[in-house]
Amino acid sequence: MKRRPAVLLHLALSVGAALTLIPLLWMVSASFMPTGDATLFPPRLVPRHPTWEHYRTLFTRLDVTRAFLNSAVVSVGATFVSLVLNGMAGYAFAKLRFTGRDRAFQVLLAALVIPAQVAMLPMFLELKTLGLVNTLLGAMIPGFAGVFGIFLVRQYALSIPDELLDAARLDGAGEWRIFRSVVLPVLAPILATLGTFTFLSMWNDFLWPLIVLTDASHYTLPVALAGLSGEHVQDTELMMAGSVVTVLPAVLVFLSLQRAYVRGVLAGGVKG
Repeated sequence: MKRRPAVLLHLALSVGAALTLIPLLWMVSASFMPTGDATLFPPRLVPRHPTWEHYRTLFTRLDVTRAFLNSAVVSVGATFVSLVLNGMAGYAFAKLRFTGRDRAFQVLLAALVIPAQVAMLPMFLELKTLGLVNTLLGAMIPGFAGVFGIFLVRQYALSIPDELLDAARLDGAGEWRIFRSVVLPVLAPILATLGTFTFLSMWNDFLWPLIVLTDASHYTLPVALAGLSGEHVQDTELMMAGSVVTVLPAVLVFLSLQRAYVRGVLAGGVKG
């Protein structure tokens, strides 16, 4: 009798996981179906004659390769810069003493209540003045630094013992050496978490690239796929293939960083 609640809980979780996975599995299956099979009734769950035709069409005739590379450049570039800037800023707010530190951090936290969409118009006008509209760098900039990333790193960095930093200073290490050799290894789990967040956010972002990119040669995958759906709205199988190409890298990145991601989240929750 005591095991019944645990069994029911695991059963409910299994059902929830299945309901979540079924649409994704059907998306993959439909991408290998011949044209028209995905819209048959009753719907098919497994392709009768699997084909790579839709993937060949994406990467040859429709040139999705360019959009894929654009997304990779934007996501990887923004993630790298984000880890550097948010890591240094979070550590500074946690451990360095400077005038107005706490007040500045409070102002940053207040900015969390402002929707990101509100800042898009001022940011677009600034990028237009700088000549960065319709460039991949312009698409990356919103991911370079954020209040959430600074807050996440700061909360984790608060757990670093001050004695450790003071000992490094007594040994003659400068602040940059301390950050590189002492702080970064300690921050590795939370930086892995932040990197995962940033990469997935930039890879899946649709609205900002749609606003700032005007040339089809600079489109990222979500924007290119949206344009593709307008031209091939009846070709369900081709749309599913495009969705698989868009989703697969994000899933692989999450799975490869899953352990570090979970460790960072749990450690941040305990230490923050």
